[in-house]
Formats: sequence, C-alpha cells, structure tokens
Amino acid sequence: MSVPLLTLLLSSLFAVAPAQAADAAAAALISVQVNQVSLEAHGPKKAIVEYLGQQSGGSYRVLRDGKESSKGNLTALPAFDEWGAGKHYFVADFSQDSEAGSYVIEAELGGEKAVSAPVIVQENALFNATASSLLAYFHSSRNTNIKDRHLRIYDSQRYADVWGGWNDAGGDEGKYLSHLSYANFFNPQQASMVTWVLAKTASASPQLYRKAGLEAKVLDEAFWGADYLHRILDPQGYFYTTVFDKWGTDNAERMVTGFEGLDGKYSKSYKSSFRAGGGMAIAALARASILAKSSGAHGEFSAETYLADARRAFEHLQVHNLEYCYDGKENIIDDYTALMAATELYHATHEQQYLAAARIRAGKLSGRLTADGWFISDKGSRPYYHGVEAGLPILSLVYYREIETDAARIARAQKTIATALDAQLRLDSKVVNPYNYARQTFRTYDKGQLSRKVYEGFFMPHDNETGYWWQGESARLSSLSTAAILGGRAAAPQAAGAFGISANLAEFAQNQVDWTLGRNPYGMSMLHGFGVRNPPDADSAGPMTKGGVSNGITGATDSSTARGIVFAPGPDENQWRWVEQWLPHSAWLLLNAVTMAR
Repeated sequence: MSVPLLTLLLSSLFAVAPAQAADAAAAALISVQVNQVSLEAHGPKKAIVEYLGQQSGGSYRVLRDGKESSKGNLTALPAFDEWGAGKHYFVADFSQDSEAGSYVIEAELGGEKAVSAPVIVQENALFNATASSLLAYFHSSRNTNIKDRHLRIYDSQRYADVWGGWNDAGGDEGKYLSHLSYANFFNPQQASMVTWVLAKTASASPQLYRKAGLEAKVLDEAFWGADYLHRILDPQGYFYTTVFDKWGTDNAERMVTGFEGLDGKYSKSYKSSFRAGGGMAIAALARASILAKSSGAHGEFSAETYLADARRAFEHLQVHNLEYCYDGKENIIDDYTALMAATELYHATHEQQYLAAARIRAGKLSGRLTADGWFISDKGSRPYYHGVEAGLPILSLVYYREIETDAARIARAQKTIATALDAQLRLDSKVVNPYNYARQTFRTYDKGQLSRKVYEGFFMPHDNETGYWWQGESARLSSLSTAAILGGRAAAPQAAGAFGISANLAEFAQNQVDWTLGRNPYGMSMLHGFGVRNPPDADSAGPMTKGGVSNGITGATDSSTARGIVFAPGPDENQWRWVEQWLPHSAWLLLNAVTMAR
C-alpha cells in the first residue's frame, strides 16, 4: 500500500483529529444510518438512529417503493460516548420486511425527523448487487507493465519474469503476496488471497456466477492470478514476496525485493514464507488446478502446471519455511496459511501426505486457543489480532474439517470454531456497541516491548510491531462475517435461520457488512460507486475505481489503543489510511458475498 513519506506531519494530524472527528452527517440532531447497498430478503435488517437531543423514545416507519411497509417504536440503547459525547442511539428493526424492493426508514424523535439512504432488499443480495463491479475492479487493477518481464532480483544480478498480477492499491503499482514481514505478526494475504478467492468461489459456486452472466469473467480473472503466481515461483521453489519500487518515489529501481518500514527500505526478505503469502499462493494454485479441470478452461498455463507448482512450493516450504520467517520462528499466520495450502492440495490430489500435513497444522492452531476464546499468535501469550484477515484462522479450520475423516479431529476443529465465535460475540457485547462492530483483544507494542496489559477495543491499536501501519478495517470485517457464516454452518448449523446459522451469528455477520456499506457513524459506503456517499478523492490514495473498497474508519489518531473514532481528517499525505482502495478489501467482500448467497 502507499504510505506517507512526510512522517513529521503525523504530529500535526494527531493534534487536530479530535476536533475534526465529528462528521457533517453525524452533526445533525437526528440521523438514520443503514446499509446503503443491499440487504438479504430473509436476513437481519436494522437501521441505527443517532440523536443529539434528550428525547428517550421515538418511532419509525419503513417505506418500500414509497409505500408504508411496517412501523414501530425505536428501541433505545444504553449510553455510549466513546464515539462522541451527547449522542443517543436507537435501533429500528425491519427484519420482517422481506419483499423485494427499495426501502427507506423514517425516524422521529422529539419532533425531529430524518430519513435513511435507500437500500435494496433482494435474494442473494450482496452477490447480486456487487459481484459484477468487484470483478471489474480486479480487471481494472491488472498490471501490464512490460518492464516486469525482466526485473532484477534484490542484491543480485539475477533477473526474473514477474509480469502480470494486480496493482496492490489505488496509490500503489507494486505487486505483493504480502508485506509487513519485518513485524512478524501482521502479514496480510494479498495477491495470492485474491487468486484463491476467485478460484475457490468459481469452482464452489459456478451456478451463481453463471446465473449472473459472470462465469467467463471470474474464470478469466482467476487464471490471470494463477498465471502470475506461476511466474513468481523461483526455480528453487519459493515465491517472490513483492515487486516493489518504493511506491514510485525517489526514482527507486523496480525490482523483486522485500522491504521494511515507513521509508520502504529494500531488504533480502523477498522469499515468501507460508505467512508471507506462500501458503495462500499454494492454496490458490491448487484450487486453480481444480477449477481448470472442472471448467475446461485455463490461462496461459495448464491445470497440470498449476498443480505441479503448488506441489513443488509446498514441499520446499515444508523444509525451508523457518529460513524465510523474518524472526526465524513460525507463528499463527504460518499455521493457518499452511493449513489452507495442505487442505487445497488434498482437494486437488486426495493424497494422504497432505491430509497428514493439514492435521499437524490444525492441531497447532487449535492448541493456540485460550480458555477465553482468543488465539495466541506466538509461543508466549501475545493475542492474535489482525487488521485484515482476523477470520482466516476460523475459516482454515472450516475448510480443513471438509477433508478430515477422523471423528475426534473433526470434533476438536468444530469445538475450536464454536469457542472462537462464541468468544467474539461475548467480546462485542461486553460494552455498549450500537453498531455491533467486531471488537478485538490485543497488547500494544512500544519501544521493543509488548504491554503487560491485555486490552479490548474496537479498532486496531496504533502502537503495534509495524511502527506505523494501521488503517481502516474493511477486509477484517468481511473476513469475520464470512467466518461467522461458514463457522456457524460447520459447528452449529440452523437450517431455518438466516444464512443457515443462529440468529446472533447471522446478525453479527450482517452487521459487519452493513458497516462497510454505509451503516456507520459517517453514513458512508466504502464500496465505490454504491450508496449515497463514498470516501473523497485524495492524492495519497490514488484514483478511485467502482468496485474498489476503501480502507475505512479507524480509532482516533491521538490514541495509542485506538479509542475514539475518526475518518480521513487530513492532512492529505495520510488520507490513504482511510480512503485508499486495496485488493484484499474487495477480495474478502466477494468471498463474503458468495458465502451469504450459498
């Protein structure tokens, strides 16, 4: 992702953020916030009313296509002032309104009235509304720089063909399997995750894409990603982590390299460990081989080539992964990405060696779960928290469960899934949480030390091992929504419930999507081209593209533990934290959409 180079401006940003945190939409006496894109016909549907007056009760009406559909009394929530003093929150529940149409919610409190943005209610709502634009966003993000056919590898005179792939973000033409390797616990799954999502959803739900007229497009994009992964697989068996040019600054040479920190210092850490994108690259190639065989289509390379690549890379990392881990130690991200790799290789081959490898990783992952229901990320007591893929540990166990034949191991995986999801719901409800935002458990990191205290909060703490990286969490929310649905179906299915899960999990899953699509304190849809209000343009964030998802809302800039709330207060050099569109956000939203539809 692009980063601000004028780091001194951060001090002034932190000084002005609290005064600017109040958004114009929230400054009105009364406002009605709702998902501005689409809601599932038979799923949870709630609007949040924010009110600055003193009235303790009010009413609402639901209008479908301009005519009253239902009405009721607003439900008052307990006092909550972390996101603004003097605010009162109310809920308008219109879950019973299931007929297809365009809805608005009118609220009245103390003689003041407000109307929500419109939202479409339909079957397979999120997929039908967004899938076409999400695929178009990936296509528009393709990198076709001919110079990438012959790029130098860091600290050598070797050259590689690394053509293809996708630009990582609106303000960044770099290509990443992952970044932040130097911080050890924050590696996000980037280009390989996109490829896997495309290949996985295309092979698992071809009829969904076919009905929408999108089958050819998703196949084309999935194989575009798989072809890139083939090219960045070194003859020795490791993947190149990044193709990077310091975000286009300082006349830097574009090359295959690792990098560190805010200034993008080049490093030798360009060999991907499992956690640095290697595991998900293996999973993506194995799944692409399955897709190629089932569809009869492929990219520049064949199903056999994709599978051979996945096999070779997995065998290599099984021996050399510790060499490529920045600190020489594996952590939770290695466990869940290696589990994804082994699981997909088993799907592609049905060979027992991959089931055996998956069992080892699943056992380690379950062993990281504490009695309180959160995962330990290291060999000590550091809580696992992640700004991008917090749901992936649960998802990896869900997918592993599909290949497991041993009843005891299945039961252990299911218990881990259920315990982790129950803990998430408890954490969310421990404080007043008007939007039902997914909270997280963490320890801060400052001057080389983890805090002794374990914190709980809404947003990713700014004092963390990266030294600079915190941003909006659109991908994280979709990952947790997806984990809630698939995890709920695996551990405690309820066929009659929304999404086939319990009411509490269904509401949690829907609420995370709602936040990204406009039901948030800023009344802003992070999905560009959808809703009544999108994030503004910003030079540091690059161009905005329909179907791209902006980073989103964060904790207040002056809080090391990310208490409070803020969106894009400026100055512009830092706007990327909130505004920039990033591949993982759209990838996770697409997986979320297919999961909800299925």
